[in-house]
Amino acid sequence: MNYWDYIHVEELLALQGGFDDDEQKVSNDEALFIVVHQIYELWFKLILRELTSARELFRQNPVPDQKLASAARSFRRVVTIFEQAIQHFRVMETLTTRDYLDFRDRLIPASGFQSAQLREIEVLLGLDDALRIPLGREGSYKEALKTADGSPSSATRRLEARLASGPSLKHYLYEWLSRTPIDGSSEPEAVLRFLRNYMRSMRAENERRVQIAIDKALAPADVERLRARYEAENANAEAFLLAEDDPGADEATREKRRAVRAAIVFIESYRDLPRLAWPREVLDRILEMEQAMLIWRQRHARMVERVIGRRTGTGGSAGVDYLDQTALRYRVFGDLWTVRSLLLRQPSVPELEHASDYGFRVEDSP
Repeated sequence: MNYWDYIHVEELLALQGGFDDDEQKVSNDEALFIVVHQIYELWFKLILRELTSARELFRQNPVPDQKLASAARSFRRVVTIFEQAIQHFRVMETLTTRDYLDFRDRLIPASGFQSAQLREIEVLLGLDDALRIPLGREGSYKEALKTADGSPSSATRRLEARLASGPSLKHYLYEWLSRTPIDGSSEPEAVLRFLRNYMRSMRAENERRVQIAIDKALAPADVERLRARYEAENANAEAFLLAEDDPGADEATREKRRAVRAAIVFIESYRDLPRLAWPREVLDRILEMEQAMLIWRQRHARMVERVIGRRTGTGGSAGVDYLDQTALRYRVFGDLWTVRSLLLRQPSVPELEHASDYGFRVEDSP
């Protein structure tokens, strides 16, 4: 075995032929465009492998505690890959507008939206279809992956295989969270008791902040505005934690959501307890991973705007406006983000009755 055979160098270097599959007809600018997008697809392939491994881990019931480090490692790798992918936009920005326009029209109606692997990443993470923004004429993101005559393509088949592979990472992650013992118990009554105690602490904390404003001699009108804001925060927090923010949900759905949200608050609030350290690390890495992907989307939009402005996309989309909307709307782990607004200072966190359940386990020697 040698290097060039192991990574198939010659085959790899023969894939930049462009429209005519003839590299002699490809300019340096177009070659750059092709290579960067090929590199993205290779990065996406690695991301899919890591996310699939993490999903299979959380598919287990129970999830082995000692395997959580492996999941955190997968998420860290995805973060690093997105960070590297963001840097590739700097290479793309060496294209001037005129450089790109020399070959751009030949791309119509192709679009980066047709990256099946990027759609796979969204599906595997658990992006809600209701959040999706139509590309252009297509009513469904699946339609955009078909060939011009409407027949299935390699991209369609790839996406369908991903959809058939089972529920998303988010689904299994939330199943795992819903089984988290809250102060020693997973029973719905224990979950509600914890949430009510937590909400009392939140209200007390906000009252303390209002008192600080009074002590600092804020004008009465300013104090009242501040008090109204904190009261609204309390009401919104209560609706979220008790899963009353979706009036159409049935009681079973609300109970599951309460369990998930209570688990996130619990893990984040008592992260110093030994048995919660790795669960908290997992949640933090997931949030970091989604943040990295959102930044990648935002950076993509700014690169496109810099090179070609706000033109209609080659695939018929709104171009930069479409990309900006995906960066704003395409969030998967919304509960993790919302909980960040609800966390308390350590002195304000309610005391646990069963904190010892989350300490190190020491087995007696035989």
